[in-house]
This record gives sequence, structure tokens and C-alpha cells, in this order.
Amino acid sequence: MHRRRRTALLLSAAIAAAPLLTACGNDAHPGAAAVVGGQRITVAQLETRVNEVREAQRAAVPDDAQYEQAIAKTGTLTRDTLHNMVLDRVLHRAAQDAGVTVNRKEMQQMRSGLEQQTGGPQALEAAWLQEYGIAPERLDENLRLQLEAQKLAAKLGTDTADPAFWKTLSKASEDLGVDLNPRYGNWDVQKSSRVDAKTPWVREVTAPGTQQTT
Repeated sequence: MHRRRRTALLLSAAIAAAPLLTACGNDAHPGAAAVVGGQRITVAQLETRVNEVREAQRAAVPDDAQYEQAIAKTGTLTRDTLHNMVLDRVLHRAAQDAGVTVNRKEMQQMRSGLEQQTGGPQALEAAWLQEYGIAPERLDENLRLQLEAQKLAAKLGTDTADPAFWKTLSKASEDLGVDLNPRYGNWDVQKSSRVDAKTPWVREVTAPGTQQTT
């Protein structure tokens, strides 16, 4: 379980303080939070993902004080969520290039194993929500991401913490041409990770009634 959670954390956490290697982001794609391989991730899609997490947190901790604490612990949720959405596409491209595929049976086996180790379906959903900011309805997507990463690393003869693995993702990032809206930072091609842009006066826009993040 520890190894799998380590992988999930690796792929879910935004990497801070990384060197800025690419000046991405412009006004050529209005309404887009990011463009990956010519395909837009819209601001609306990003907000939907963030709202899913907030709604799940609200349902999990109905007490107002606990809910505020949960929000405080995930104050960079919008940026981290965009990181995951972009990384998902980058990883999928790298896996495709390497001939790596994931089928439904493999995902079911992985989920069943994790459910046994955490104490059941609800316990697994709660763990992924609390630790990685993954809403229950996105759990299977995230598990596919983790499994794809594990299989790609295995094919490369390494693991997801090895520089060789991230070099492969770096190439996929370059091939796709990741372009972030500067509101959400920039994309570090070398690390395949979102980094903060040096524009502290820019504020994120979220849907009405949602918590604004920084």
C-alpha cells in the first residue's frame, strides 16, 4: 500500500519551487486553463473538478469548523487539480509512445486490492479525497493514471521516482506543447509539473460560491 500511495502522491502533488524552464501562457486560447496537444482544458472544466472535491469534502465533514480546516489544507486545490489534469494527458502520451496500455480488468484488480488494504470502497474514496484531493467520482481516473505510470516505469526498467521516468514525461510534454493560462502558473517541461508564475497580483477566478484559492 505504501508504494502505491507514494506513487499517487508523486503524481498528485504540484511541485513547488521548480526552475521556470518555459514561458507558457498567452491570450490565444480564451476560456482555456491550459492547452495540451492542441486540446483545451477549459476554465469551466477545471472549476467543475474543483467543485466536485469541495462538495465531497462538505459531505465528508458536515461540521463547519472541520470543513474550513479541510479547505485550509487544500488551499492550492485549483492549481493542483489543473496540474493533475495536464499530467494525465502528458503521462497518457508517454505511455502511448512506449506502447503501454491499461485495461479495465487491471484497474479493477488494483482498486480491489486497495479497497482491501484501506477497509472497503468508502474508506478508499475517503483516503484519496483527504490525501490527494481526488473526488470519489474521479477515483477510477486517478487509479488508471497511477497504473499507467507504474506500467510505464516497469517498461522503462525503473520506477516513478527515477529521473529516467521523468525524462520520458519531459519528452511527452515537449511533444504535446503544454500551454498554461498564466493565471495558473507555467508548465516546467523538464519536471512535467506546474510551477507558479511570478505574478502575485493575478487572482484565480472560481465559480460563484466556491472557495477562492491562491
